[in-house]
Amino acid sequence: MHPTAVNTSRTVPGTPAGANANALIRIIVAVVFLNEGILKFLDPATYGAGRFASIGIPYPEVTGPFVAGVETLGGLLLLVGLLARPAALVLLVNITVAIFTTKVPILLGHGYLGFALMKLKSYGLLSMIHEARTDLAMWFGLVFLLWAGPGCWALGLRARPSDAP
Repeated sequence: MHPTAVNTSRTVPGTPAGANANALIRIIVAVVFLNEGILKFLDPATYGAGRFASIGIPYPEVTGPFVAGVETLGGLLLLVGLLARPAALVLLVNITVAIFTTKVPILLGHGYLGFALMKLKSYGLLSMIHEARTDLAMWFGLVFLLWAGPGCWALGLRARPSDAP
């Protein structure tokens, strides 16, 4: 590397070596998904199949454990940084479905396509954003991880930083 060249591989998100902030976002997103997946297994009536049935998701006895597995495995993969981008993509699909099935009815003020509206004090855009705050944070965290990569402390294979200026 040229003496006056700046090595950005440790400071610019998305560079092969990643950045500490990437790892922090990856770990936060991973812990939330891992927790939600485990809860669906431990208390399926409240968080898994029972909740899915009340929302109107088809075949809740199948989709509940499936989503629990996706969230648990995806959360674990993100946590250790192994296959982080594919895991983030699968979890992005997962959280997008969750937003469309549970938060869009709040925005509309009524159920749609068979998905039920939860009972709240108010409906509309502000209520939807309030109810979706964690979902939206996870959605944007996953988009960030897809774009920038897992960061440091990841088990996944990464390209070696270039010494070129």
